[in-house]
Amino acid sequence: MPFEEFQKLDMRIGKVIEANQIPGSRNLIRMVVDFGAEKRQAVAGLLQWYKPETLVGKKYAFVLNLQRRKLMGVESQCMILAAEDDKGNVVCLQPEKDIAEGSKIH
Repeated sequence: MPFEEFQKLDMRIGKVIEANQIPGSRNLIRMVVDFGAEKRQAVAGLLQWYKPETLVGKKYAFVLNLQRRKLMGVESQCMILAAEDDKGNVVCLQPEKDIAEGSKIH
């Protein structure tokens, strides 16, 4: 992939300010994420690895310019970045030090 393609991704640090399980879903968590200049809603299948309340107040890496999708009737306006190992363990990516919400990931 050319570097220019990678640069098209709008990846930023966001702080989860609200998180709850989507009623009727088995693994979906709805998050409200603060990016400094705006807040967005994210939906992610993380319930197997995270309790919603453990996400609140923490900062994670997100992609902002993907096509929006509806999951269980809830619109996801950004996507949290996570890593998965060959055993199926999942972790959401966090900055190693504190940095302002909305900081661009290069």
